[in-house]
Amino acid sequence: MTKPVIFGCEGSTLSAGERQVFRDADPLGFILFARNCEAPPQITRLVAELRESVGRADAPVLIDQEGGRVARLKPPHFAAYPAAAEIAALGGLRAREAAWLAARLIADDLGQLGITVDCAPVLDVPVSGADPVIGDRAWGNEPRIVAENGLAVCDGLMAGGVLPVIKHIPGHGRANVDSHRALPVVETPHETLDSTDFAPFRALCGMPWAMTAHVLYTTIDPDRPATLSSRVIADVIRAGIGFDGVLLCDDLSMAALGGKIETRARDALQAGCDLVLHCNGILDEMVAIAGAIGPMSEIARRRVAAGEARRHAPGAFDRYGTERALAALLARHG
Repeated sequence: MTKPVIFGCEGSTLSAGERQVFRDADPLGFILFARNCEAPPQITRLVAELRESVGRADAPVLIDQEGGRVARLKPPHFAAYPAAAEIAALGGLRAREAAWLAARLIADDLGQLGITVDCAPVLDVPVSGADPVIGDRAWGNEPRIVAENGLAVCDGLMAGGVLPVIKHIPGHGRANVDSHRALPVVETPHETLDSTDFAPFRALCGMPWAMTAHVLYTTIDPDRPATLSSRVIADVIRAGIGFDGVLLCDDLSMAALGGKIETRARDALQAGCDLVLHCNGILDEMVAIAGAIGPMSEIARRRVAAGEARRHAPGAFDRYGTERALAALLARHG
């Protein structure tokens, strides 16, 4: 039975041990990082290996390809795309057009490799004094602008046959520390969060996938970060924001979460996440997670299927023309 987990792998090809673990665990899908990506033919082979290991040609394969400093595919084999803040600085319609063009080009890159899900766009609204982990990854400093630019990214990705993942729901912009290193604590009143941080996610609540924030919102749940909080997931993400797509937790191995890795996975699913994400490729941890969680829930299956139903093969695409159009917009601003 397919397990509600997305696993990473260690290198540029699968080891015999990884093949065995993936065959036994049957994770829903996989995620790639820079360590897995050397050149297009190798990446294409690895994507095929991953799917062969679970015997499902439609197993989702994810990547974080935002542009700017968060890009797993890099030159010389892949184009470097601007950070969100650079595109957002164009302002208004030009920003939205450039966001769509960049996303469509990224989708073309991913589609040629067989990658079907991009963990983008970031919909977090950064505030003054917050940790710079979001920084120039943000599409603006005002909720409406973030939502408008984020929608353009989603539309560009889906036009290229790639599903977007809006992140980090319900909002990472006020985080006082990097959740890779420690647990961010946000003490802002719920009403303020609802009208600012949560607003872009509400505007894009119809998107197929979202990724949780490892952030503790003390005015909503003083004990558990969003990823592990049934209160945040049920009352804020599902009811308040209205998101009914696939809810994927951020990486379980990040330092913001305490306890054993398998306990983190179990707690995230019990709190209401549809899928858990484990990125570091450590085999023993993947075995522990697989042993601690049951099969995918029926509602998670339905949400994944609904997302896949929205993913269509792209039509004819003029890559050269799209590159020129994006370059022209950026040059006019410069």
